[in-house]
Formats: sequence, C-alpha cells, structure tokens
Amino acid sequence: MADPVTEILVTEAEVAARVEALAREIAPRIDDETVAVCLLTGGLWFCSDLMRALARQNRFVRFDALWLASYKDERVSSGRCEVRADMQRPLVGRKALVVDDVFDTGLSLSEAARLVKDSGASEVLTAVFARKPWPTARAIEPDFVAWEAPARFLVGYGMDAGGAMRGLPYIGAMD
Repeated sequence: MADPVTEILVTEAEVAARVEALAREIAPRIDDETVAVCLLTGGLWFCSDLMRALARQNRFVRFDALWLASYKDERVSSGRCEVRADMQRPLVGRKALVVDDVFDTGLSLSEAARLVKDSGASEVLTAVFARKPWPTARAIEPDFVAWEAPARFLVGYGMDAGGAMRGLPYIGAMD
C-alpha cells in the first residue's frame, strides 16, 4: 500500500521542539494542582508529551481525560459534540488545562472548556498543538498554540483519517 501522506509538514524533531517551547510558555501560568484535561482521542499524543515537558519545567500537573466526539471518523465535523466519557478527577477550585491535538472548527475545545468550567475549575486554560485557519469567528480561541497549521487535511501526532494515521510521529498532509 502506498503512503497516503502527500507532504510532511512538521517532522518528529520539530514536533518535540514545539512541545518543549510550549511547556516553557505554559509552566509560569499553572501550578502542581492544575489538572490537565486531555481531549480524547486525538489529544492523547500531544497531552502525554506536554505533561512530560511540563515535568521538565518542574510542573507536575494531574491528569484527567474527557472524551468528546464530533467528527465520528469523517473529514468534517457533525456540528455537535457528544460526551462519550466524562472526567473523573475533581476540579473544584483548581486550574484546568484543556489539551487537544488540533483546533479546527473550535466546537470540541469550546464544549470542553464549558464542561470543565461547569465542573468548578477556578480557571480554564486551553492548549492545542495545531491551530487551523477558519473562515468565520470561533466561540473560543486557544490560550496556547504550538503550531499555526495550514488549511489542509492533517494526519499524525493524534490527527487521523477515519481512525488511522494517528500514531505517525510527524504531521503530514493528505491532500
């Protein structure tokens, strides 16, 4: 089978460097009581790397996850978010850092930030690896962005094509 990736946009080494730089930017804004809320499933790769990078910055955040679905293995969002699994860790009075792989329509990040705030977080910060351009205003903009992505169909480092290609250590385009 031929590799469907038409171009590598961010190499594995560049991914690592961007995560380290973002951790240096985030570390002064959080504390060890902060809960990193990973948006499943795409955010898992970025969140785990970011948590290790934050530890190298002497920030030992707690971990939780929130499983939202809006794409359902399609290339376009369904326009609504479904909560498939809720958070387990108490957030009342703590800062929360919502972490996702890509900021596209903004629907998942907006819904996650609302759910986290409604769970009692004292402050909600958001971090994404890639922010794609969007033709209209989005309800929320991420607080931290590792990479300004082009308006292309991206795969790798958590981003997928019908559930496949998430495990690529780089980010590629499939168009």
